[in-house]
Amino acid sequence: MDHLWSPWRYQYVQRIDAPSECVFCEQPAANDDAKHFIIHRAEFNFVLLNLYPYTTGHIMVVPFAHVPTLEAANEETVCEMMVLTQHAERCLRAVYRPRGFNIGMNIGECAGAGIAGHLHMHVLPRWPGDTNFLSTIAETRLMPEDLATTYKKLVEAWSTA
Repeated sequence: MDHLWSPWRYQYVQRIDAPSECVFCEQPAANDDAKHFIIHRAEFNFVLLNLYPYTTGHIMVVPFAHVPTLEAANEETVCEMMVLTQHAERCLRAVYRPRGFNIGMNIGECAGAGIAGHLHMHVLPRWPGDTNFLSTIAETRLMPEDLATTYKKLVEAWSTA
């Protein structure tokens, strides 16, 4: 059996104050954007880093409203979500110079949504070779940068891009 040391995850898995509701509802309500890696707050959505990213710079755009599907979200939320997604792509391109992007949603648990009850858009920068043998044979991803560093870079880029 392989073991992977990731001490930063211990706080999450051992939380005594585990979320009683939805993490996407609790994070913005906490009003501690740096702690929750919230990059930007707009009128209907907020933008944050994924705590368990597939690649460095994995951003999510999340409505403040707790809605499970795209069709359940109001038009203003959906329109703003797409504008924020576009801005996220622009910021990630400026900071990390990716060669491509994965942008999309997993709606419903069977579609792969980790938080199925709260709609969210993923924006992932991609590079040639970023899915190497580690992901394929060891189910492990190598992240070259910690979340705090990524957060600082993207908060700065958000206001200038």
